[in-house]
Amino acid sequence: MRICAVLPAFNEASAVGRVVAGIRPHVDTVLVVDDGSNDGTSVEAHAAGALVVRHAANEGKGRALRTALTWVLARPFTHALLMDADGQHAADDAPALIAAGTHADVDLVIGERVFSRDAMPAARYYSNVVGSWALSKFVGVPVADTQSGFRLVRCAALRGVELTARGYEIETEMLIRLMRRRARLKCVPVRAVYDVGPSKLRPVRDTTRTCFLAVKYRFLSRERVA
Repeated sequence: MRICAVLPAFNEASAVGRVVAGIRPHVDTVLVVDDGSNDGTSVEAHAAGALVVRHAANEGKGRALRTALTWVLARPFTHALLMDADGQHAADDAPALIAAGTHADVDLVIGERVFSRDAMPAARYYSNVVGSWALSKFVGVPVADTQSGFRLVRCAALRGVELTARGYEIETEMLIRLMRRRARLKCVPVRAVYDVGPSKLRPVRDTTRTCFLAVKYRFLSRERVA
């Protein structure tokens, strides 16, 4: 396995260096896509040992991930490990995802968070639980955390898949399009870290938008080959 960790980042100077340093021992390369930050995110990421690609302006998480995956797929990596740059994903959980991805019959490994009503803000809890239930119906397979941004994907499975999402719905679009191509999925439990500061995700609005777009990805759009 040759793994590139991919971190989209927007104004994460306070956390990205720590995240890069934590994940580096588990992968071959760390790529940070600085999505138009104005707080020194690129400097901190580079200082911690990441390669950095920068957007001149903020274009959204989906666009940042698409930039990153284009970069990864043009190079001899076998897998991309996707994670957020704000510290909500524990680098110590990465080996579990990587171990699951070593099997030849696995194309996508999703790190499933355990949703706790006591540990999570109410809006985030209900948007995740209800959103994952609804999106599992659209995807056609039971996934407890469809919107998890912590995942390992085989590069060969992504080649030829054209992703179009611009925002947080990118994870759902990727899941739906891969499942339509009969990708093989495995889920592993990971920790959820919620004390890393306010999330940029707007739980109700963004989850509702993702569900509507899931209908488009699942039923209305044709599979397009890049």
